[in-house]
Amino acid sequence: MSVEAEAQPTQILPGDDPAAIAHAAELLRAGGLVAFPTETVYGLGADALDPLAVQAIFAAKDRPADNPLIVHVADVAAARALAREFPPLAERAAEALWPGPLTIVLRRAAIVPDATTAGHDTVALRVPGHPVALALLAACGRPLAAPSANRSGRPSPTTAQHVLADLGGRVALILDGGPTDHGLESTVLDLSHARPLLLRRGALTHEQLEALLGPIDCIDADAASPPPGEPDPEQEARARALAAARARSPGLRHRHYATRARVELVPEGEGESAAARALAAGERVGLVCRRAVNSPASVRRLPEALEGFAQALFATLRGLDDDQVDRIVVESVPEVGLGATIMDRLRRAAAG
Repeated sequence: MSVEAEAQPTQILPGDDPAAIAHAAELLRAGGLVAFPTETVYGLGADALDPLAVQAIFAAKDRPADNPLIVHVADVAAARALAREFPPLAERAAEALWPGPLTIVLRRAAIVPDATTAGHDTVALRVPGHPVALALLAACGRPLAAPSANRSGRPSPTTAQHVLADLGGRVALILDGGPTDHGLESTVLDLSHARPLLLRRGALTHEQLEALLGPIDCIDADAASPPPGEPDPEQEARARALAAARARSPGLRHRHYATRARVELVPEGEGESAAARALAAGERVGLVCRRAVNSPASVRRLPEALEGFAQALFATLRGLDDDQVDRIVVESVPEVGLGATIMDRLRRAAAG
């Protein structure tokens, strides 16, 4: 049974105010929704063990019900309580990388409701590395299901104002912690099977994880269509396994990061010519790149360092949308380390 979002006034309170944290915790314990900052993006939180509260997240975001949620917890002990088993690799990853931008997928404990996991036998767990998020978790004493605090399909929110623009009237309270540090969502690592699988690239890179944990398969390395010809039973079995793996990860199966304007991804150095073609066709154009350019388009020059580029990316796409451009031309970045995560988000934004 679906739950429709009810219109309600939305407050914005400072995240560093203990009274605001206490008020937010009270709302959450009563089954309400609270948006709060993490080091990655802003999350839309509800009690992860309350199915009705979780359903309210889906209603507020217009999120498909088959898309599982990440559960934020205060510490490793709280994560263990929600997992049927906590294997050695999970222990190693948690000890080294929590609090931080890593989500670990494990077999769920019986206490975790179907609404939170979209009916899957796994749960996605994270200890966030932001003082406001940790203070809120401590104050409410509950695990918080918290996907990104935006309308489903939109670029993820990296400021409280982004949350208000998407969810104003759909959430009771937004805790304002300023711009987020990473600007990209957490990395999702599946440790529910014997062989680790990177389900979603994020603020922690594939290379960083392998340096700590050893070889890790990556789901997008197998995303290409099989070659034409006679069906290969092994390839078909692998494809079914990958589809099942994608279903276990939040944010992989549906439209994401889409702006109202069309996003066009071009090689570095070709932004001016792509923008010129669109301008000649009568379009209003934004151009996003890491270098100085001479173009009549609305140019947004982002930092050359990939960390800075990532932190500013979603805010830049939202800003150009607010400027009502028709097309956003974005120059590619090197697909190494964090660049692979950035290019994943840009490809999905360009796919609309």
